[in-house]
Amino acid sequence: MDNHELSLSAPPAQAVPVAQVTPGAYPTHASAHPGAGPFADASPFGEEDGRSHPVRSLRKRISSILAAMGAAIAKFFAAIKGFLLLLPKLKLLTTSGTALVSVAAYSLFWGWEFAAGFVVLMFVHEMGHVIALRREGIKASTPMFIPFLGAAIFSKSLGDNALAEARVGLAGPILGSLAAAAVAIVGAIIGSSFLLALAYVGFLLNLFNLLPVVPLDGGRAMAAMAPWMWFLGFGGLVALVFVYPNPILLIIILFGGMETWRRWQQRKTRSLEQAAYYRVAPRHRMLVGAVYIGLIAALAFGMYETHILVYGGHSFGSI
Repeated sequence: MDNHELSLSAPPAQAVPVAQVTPGAYPTHASAHPGAGPFADASPFGEEDGRSHPVRSLRKRISSILAAMGAAIAKFFAAIKGFLLLLPKLKLLTTSGTALVSVAAYSLFWGWEFAAGFVVLMFVHEMGHVIALRREGIKASTPMFIPFLGAAIFSKSLGDNALAEARVGLAGPILGSLAAAAVAIVGAIIGSSFLLALAYVGFLLNLFNLLPVVPLDGGRAMAAMAPWMWFLGFGGLVALVFVYPNPILLIIILFGGMETWRRWQQRKTRSLEQAAYYRVAPRHRMLVGAVYIGLIAALAFGMYETHILVYGGHSFGSI
């Protein structure tokens, strides 16, 4: 949405005249008695007729209701104006809001310092995808964090072809690995077990995302290398669930199975559009493969160098 300032002027509440009876004035209603004149029921001392009070009270009530409605309408339009002016900043608020929720969630297990560092590493990883998408000329949302499931970005597509999809997919682990490496270097220099543990989890996060199954980043790379690897990666993921039962892995298997089946069915159509999408030059295929395998080797080495058994009462020996 364009960042145009919208101005909505609230309609002014219209003044409603309130009927008043001036002392000494006589009511103008006719008498209900036959032959009675217009002043037959008037008070000889200039006092108000008692029967005029219900009418005056009703008019006051109506005028109060209308005034309250006018004020409510004015407040409503003022609130709408404020909301419209806030819309350009809403994406940032959504990112920061979900990030804070994720920090709070991970804090239950790791403490807020480690949780905050982990969310920052996830943010850097996702920004790699955002930067790559924008280089492809595709508008992408800012990262949205989902507690215990990671983070995600949203875009209309991942590129015009499988090679562009691979570039977008690998950009996240590349930038995320560099961020984890920077944390590891600082941790080694100052001798911080906290930073080494954080770097280790960062390396693990990026390595996990390289599993060759969609919708993970490794599956995006396989679109340009060898799409048949989706089935191998999916089978490996299913086997991993039996070794390390985990609800997060089950969710990934569910979405991964659906996405793998959908894309393979599309490929089976052998349409010109599908053929053009997956047509990748051999040298580009080799380049994607070299980056993919190089990332796996670098991340495994980083995990080996930063692996510590225990930090802050949390065991890293089993991961």
